[in-house]
This record gives sequence, structure tokens and C-alpha cells, in this order.
Amino acid sequence: MKSPKQTRFYELGKGDFLNFVDALIKKDLGRVIGVKARGNKFIFDGLDSAEELRLDQDVTVLPPKKYFLPATESMLRYRLKEFSVQEVFDATPLIIIGIHPYDLVALEQMDVVLKETNPDYHYLRRREQSILIGVNMQKVSSYAFAGSMGTATTDHGFDLMLTDLGDRYAIEVGSEKGQRLLENYANAPSASPETIAKVRSAETEILSKFERRINFSPKELPELLEKNYNNELWSEKAKKCLKCGSCNLVCPTCYCFDVQDVPDLNLKGGERVRKWDGCLLEDFAKVATGENFRSDMAGRYRHRFMRKGKYIHDKFGFIACVGCGRCSSACLPDIADPTDVFNSLKEAAA
Repeated sequence: MKSPKQTRFYELGKGDFLNFVDALIKKDLGRVIGVKARGNKFIFDGLDSAEELRLDQDVTVLPPKKYFLPATESMLRYRLKEFSVQEVFDATPLIIIGIHPYDLVALEQMDVVLKETNPDYHYLRRREQSILIGVNMQKVSSYAFAGSMGTATTDHGFDLMLTDLGDRYAIEVGSEKGQRLLENYANAPSASPETIAKVRSAETEILSKFERRINFSPKELPELLEKNYNNELWSEKAKKCLKCGSCNLVCPTCYCFDVQDVPDLNLKGGERVRKWDGCLLEDFAKVATGENFRSDMAGRYRHRFMRKGKYIHDKFGFIACVGCGRCSSACLPDIADPTDVFNSLKEAAA
């Protein structure tokens, strides 16, 4: 994880902030992404105007991870007759506005994982070219429990961090890229000590808004899960599972993918494509000879929680759940809520 940087605070009136965003859109600095409303949901999508931006969201349907590790991505094109292979890569820089702290933490976790052993060139290059503008939460999803995971606020992982103070935004600078962006496209005065105090108060206040919580320290999860590997809870919950993988697909820290060669209809060439994959899907652990190393639903269901709370921690030192609650909201049979699973295991062990 990156170490916290010395903080620098500025402030902008709401109208001046919208002008700042419009300037970013017009200046051809890259693709400007922001949070937009879709019915009663929120999504990250391209911005045509600052007026489309919604920074009062509770949670987006998908995390910003989708721009760095796309759901479907062509990796290369090949031509058989010429024996040629050409890499495919979209190098468009990104400016993403409205990222909540838990999603910033999730991206930092992804950075660690995808640099390890065989660095993911596509992901890492996109991250290097991106500018992340976070926003402290105003509203909290009823499914979220980031307050329990220490991810409701963050002091690193962003280039700029916004806090809505009613008539204006306080803007915390987290990187030199963020500083340059603010200097070049916004006439933002330094924030007063009173404004900075209001930011810290807002960060404290948000912790009281979470309805769901883990009733113990997340530091206990690796040992708790190890001791409950054979707990009957896994089978009981898995009986209701629809095997849809929605919990995997909306998760900001899931990074598994499958790679397939897709031939053209004329069989003269094709492309190599990678797509998101997930451990709840039945064929996830199936190998070429037909064996499936995790064929039973209970084993797959358990694996998801073991990965989040133990396996990733054993390897990298962090819990791979940031408490966004997307898995719970996406699960039709309502068995994906980590707070329910973890608290049940803890109560059983008491």
C-alpha cells in the first residue's frame, strides 16, 4: 500500500467545481468518467457534461475496476496466413470522478495482486495513465459495512479527494498529478482551518451511518475462517445458491479471468479474449480433462469467503473485502452478505 502523503487542502464553490469538470472534459486530457444516475441506481460512465455528475451516490452497480480490468477485453489479434500476431490495447488515459474510499482501497489491493509474479501489463499501464478523483460518502448503502473494514475513509490512493460541504467542495490533494490538474484547470484557493476541520468531522460522521457491521475486528478473520473450514454453515447457505456468480462479478477485489481464442468465421484469423470469471461458477475449477476440483456448490461458496478473509491475507497481508456491500445487493437468495457469514461463524465459536 502507498504511504499517506502530506495533505494539501483547497476549496471550490459548487459552480466553480462544475466549471472545473467541464474544463477536463473539453481539454482532451483523456476519457472523463463519472458517476451518473440510471433510474434509481448509479453507474460509472463517460461524461458529456459536468451536469451529469452525481456525487451523492450510495454505491455504484459496478466498481471502477471495470475500466482497468474490463469485463471483456481483446488481448491480441492473429492472422494465420501471415503468421502474424498484433497486440490490442486501448491506451486512452482516464480521469475517473466520484470514487468512494472503499473502491480506492480495492484498486490499491488490485495493484498489489496484479504486479505480483507475472505483472498484468494491460491493467498496470491503464492505472499509470489514470487520474482518480475520490469523494467522501454522503449516503451509505444499506448493504455496506465499510465502517467495519476500515475503508469508509482513506488518506491515500487518490489524486484528489472531494468532500461536499454544502455550498462548496473541500479538495484534498493526494498526488502531484492531482496538484497539477487543480492548478491548471481550477482557480482553487487554499482551504481555511475551519474547512479542514469540517472535512474531518464529515469523515467521522459517516462512520455512524452504516447499518451493517462485523461485530469483531477483521484481523480475526483469517484464524476464524481456518477454524471453521468444515463448518456446516457452508453447506446450509450453499443450498440456496443459484450459481450465477453475481457476487463475484460486482466485487471490486475479484480479479479472476478466463482466456479464450475466438476464431473469425472465415477461419483466417481471430482474437484472444479475456473475460471475467468467478469461483462461484460451476466450471471455474474444471480442467481440460474434465475433472472439477471444486465441483460441489458448498466448496465453491466456502472458497469465496476463504479467499476474501484468509487466502489473500496469507499471501499479501490484507483482507480482500472492502465492505462495499455490492455482493449482498446482487444476491437474489440473500446468502452473500459477508457480515451475516462472518458474524454467524464468530457467534458459533463463542
